[in-house]
Amino acid sequence: MAEELTPSVGGTAMSTAGQPPKDQPRLRLININKTFGAVRALTDVNFEVRVGEVMGLVGDNGAGKSTLVKTISGVGPADSGEIYMEGQLVKITNPQSATRLGIETVYQDLSLCDNLDIVSNLFLGREEHMLPIPALAPLSEVAMEKRTLEVLRSLDVKVPSVRVPVATLSGGQRQSVAVARTILRNPKLVILDEPTAALGVAQTRQVLNLIKRLREQGLSVIVISHNLADVFEVVDRVTVMRLGRRVSTFEIKSTTPEKIVAAITGAEFGDSATNGDEATGGK
Repeated sequence: MAEELTPSVGGTAMSTAGQPPKDQPRLRLININKTFGAVRALTDVNFEVRVGEVMGLVGDNGAGKSTLVKTISGVGPADSGEIYMEGQLVKITNPQSATRLGIETVYQDLSLCDNLDIVSNLFLGREEHMLPIPALAPLSEVAMEKRTLEVLRSLDVKVPSVRVPVATLSGGQRQSVAVARTILRNPKLVILDEPTAALGVAQTRQVLNLIKRLREQGLSVIVISHNLADVFEVVDRVTVMRLGRRVSTFEIKSTTPEKIVAAITGAEFGDSATNGDEATGGK
């Protein structure tokens, strides 16, 4: 049965440690709208991710998944609506503001430099130096290499050496390096855009294990994927987008691939024009 969000409540109760309880939203979007000229890309979208949860985000091409992710990551800010991070109303106007809030995104192209080694990719643009004045100081190669090894070990990522060019790595290893780069920034929420696309069986297994590792570390994860087999293996809940609206959010343990496909195609609601939140009761 689809689970309804309750947009009438903006904030969330905070724990004594300053973090929301595990069953409370880390990120909550309320009535998010986005237009491109006459095209309504997002219409009154409500979406949330809990602490330590892997949330799947699925839908057909043009459903609004990428636009929603760009809203969260600051690449394409929403026209209207509210965003709460750990119960606090926030504004995400650019990627820098998202990063400051602890939101990191790994896009499908990974944005890695193939000619550089793993250490250089992880610290690209944020290199550590041996003196307080970076322009006059050599790089702290030993410190950066040590930190790289620590992060890869924490994610259970296996590579031949942190000094090999990224171009020599497998697809799964490259995906792991891209995720490790986000971990260096101490994120609270990691967004993965089609992380297993074009990967072989062994490489896909490596990436799925990586996602599970992120959850074990208490991070919230959003996984955008067309592969329902991968979705059912790693996510806790899955949100279905269709024609710019959130159709439903399902608990993965109590649903089936057939129900999700029906929601994606509109068959669940008879392909009604009143899809999205209205089709699920308007809650």
